[in-house]
Amino acid sequence: MGQLTLWRFIHEQRQTFKPVEKVDLTGKTVIVTGGNGGLGFEAAKHFATMNPARLIITSRSEEKGNAALSKISQDTGYTKAEAWPLDLSRFASVREFADRFEREGGRLDILVENAGMIGTPSYEKTEDGYAVIFQTNAIAPSLHTLLLLPYMIKTAEEYKTKPRIVLVSSDVHYRAMNSKSREFVSQPNMIDALSSVDYYNNVRLQNHYFDSKLLNVFFMRALQARLATHPSIIVDAVNPGYCYSGFRSSLTGIRAFLDYLMESLLAMTTEEGGRQLVWAAVGGAGSEEKIKGGYVSFGEVVEPSDFSLSKEGPDLEEKYWNQQLEILKGADPRIKEIVDRYLQN
Repeated sequence: MGQLTLWRFIHEQRQTFKPVEKVDLTGKTVIVTGGNGGLGFEAAKHFATMNPARLIITSRSEEKGNAALSKISQDTGYTKAEAWPLDLSRFASVREFADRFEREGGRLDILVENAGMIGTPSYEKTEDGYAVIFQTNAIAPSLHTLLLLPYMIKTAEEYKTKPRIVLVSSDVHYRAMNSKSREFVSQPNMIDALSSVDYYNNVRLQNHYFDSKLLNVFFMRALQARLATHPSIIVDAVNPGYCYSGFRSSLTGIRAFLDYLMESLLAMTTEEGGRQLVWAAVGGAGSEEKIKGGYVSFGEVVEPSDFSLSKEGPDLEEKYWNQQLEILKGADPRIKEIVDRYLQN
């Protein structure tokens, strides 16, 4: 069953990593959210070496986005990358991105939903009314994915290709949904419960992140299951591994010290973590059916958490899908049209 033991974690982190997966992306379009830094930036650099027709990275900061473009060009010689603004803590920003892609995008072959955040040091809600970590890590990436889904389906049909959607999850999802978290997701409205101040105050801060990464796995599986009439679309979730990254720079005190020790002993480089995202997006040629709806870790499909495989897991997945869908329909009227046209119940 899907468990993350200490031995497994150490073994995975200390293994010799395969070279980055390389394919020809000539003529294709790739989007990497959060591509201005960290894992997303390293993945974007790898994609740039495969000559895509378009490589779009997203950033909340125009300055950081432009700096990333310069670095990609300097390091790879690829000059066609574009930086588009995207702030997942605002549904309006997701809608604006989708509007722009409708005007300028054309085909879409690879979508890597990488942008995310770690828990905030104080309770914070977005302007849309949800805890910032759950909107940024789970709800808004789902909105972004569904709004771009029609372009991927059209691409598959016109070019006879197999576009991929990659949700960047984490092996910490094996530690999600402890007894405290389950008290909240068992409430009638689980998303409101996860966004409540009671959840923030009663569930350890690190578990907020763990739970959000399990929601990525739930969304990935639920979406793939509903794409049966569009079998060319591949959806997976990926564990990038424990890497050196600025992602945890907000940690303070004992958590920051322990993370420093962990990084010193076990962390992969950020570039090695970026390879994992790339494999989930282009690897496994000839084994696509196995990758569909799969949880990818270190270049292979592995079992997700025991909880996600238990009877309670799929039930919660269905509950999350349905409740999230109502939120997304309210966030953008196009979602209802997309669901009705492209997805099975």
